[in-house]
Order: sequence, then structure tokens, then C-alpha cells
Amino acid sequence: MSGEQKRKAKGEQVKGKVKEAVGRMTDDERLEAEGRAEQAKGDARSAKEKAKDAFKH
Repeated sequence: MSGEQKRKAKGEQVKGKVKEAVGRMTDDERLEAEGRAEQAKGDARSAKEKAKDAFKH
């Protein structure tokens, strides 16, 4: 996995977790949903990069 893409994926996952947690604490369903969506985006990016790496070797 390229280093830049790996950092982006992890950053999206962390940012999403923070948004989700803040949304829960403030009872903001929109922010909580945004956090879950951002985590999913990071998970998808990570999975894509892992698949690319698997085919390289």
C-alpha cells in the first residue's frame, strides 16, 4: 500500500471516529452519520490499496 494512501485511509478512519463520538456526545445524529460515512470511506480506501498490493506480488 502506498504510504500516502495508507495515511489518507487511516486519517479518514480516525476523523470519522472522532466525528461519530462527538455526534453521540452532543446528540447530533447528522454528525454521527457523517462520522460513520467517513470511517467507511477510509475502510474502502484501505481495502482498495490492500487489493492492489495483493495483485502486485
